[in-house]
Amino acid sequence: MDRRNSLKTLLVGSVAGGLMVTGCAPADSAKVAEEQPQIPGYGRNENEKLHDQKILAEIFLNEHELETIAVLCDIILPSNADFGSASDAGVPEFIEFIVKDMPDNQLPMRGGIAWLDSHSNKLHNLEFKKLTDAQQKAMCDTIAYPGKTAPELLPGEKFFTRMRNLTMTGYFTSEIGVKDLGYKGNAPNFWDGVPQDILDDHGLAYDKEWLAKCVDQSKRGDIAEWDEEGNLLT
Repeated sequence: MDRRNSLKTLLVGSVAGGLMVTGCAPADSAKVAEEQPQIPGYGRNENEKLHDQKILAEIFLNEHELETIAVLCDIILPSNADFGSASDAGVPEFIEFIVKDMPDNQLPMRGGIAWLDSHSNKLHNLEFKKLTDAQQKAMCDTIAYPGKTAPELLPGEKFFTRMRNLTMTGYFTSEIGVKDLGYKGNAPNFWDGVPQDILDDHGLAYDKEWLAKCVDQSKRGDIAEWDEEGNLLT
């Protein structure tokens, strides 16, 4: 089954437990960006806007970590003929925001990337992001299936599960991801009545006159009119 279609069938579960891996923050982790990034144009109150501005201006993940996250995101959700990949949807930026907004993710994320690079160096003498596509996918296959992971690779499994959850959340709440799901939202002024098989099961049927007035899609934008006795006119 196509990986993208498989992931669509999964609900985003609770984030896996954190990795017990210590890591030192890079020297620039406490810096604040000189230029304030723009807050996306969605509805936020003033306190929320100030909070978002503060989070967006902070720096936690370094360039290497962001590049590794981008590689992993696109392994989890690659592009296809119709839609872009997770990185095309801005998932690395989403994850960067999450780890700053929800600090409990910081140690597991940084420790997980460190574990991935350490394991990659043991196998191939290279950082994970520098491996070939085939090597990267082969490594991920060893930590992508909970319950089938070798005991010594369980820290990697926890990290990959966290990455998968964050990737799915970021992608399927993005503009690209919503289109990929085919979600259209509510359709106002659109109702075609109770399905015929349900009516048949209950031995019911619409009055033809009411059906013509209420379920005529060519008139779904018309405003209903009633007489003084509460009878529907149009």
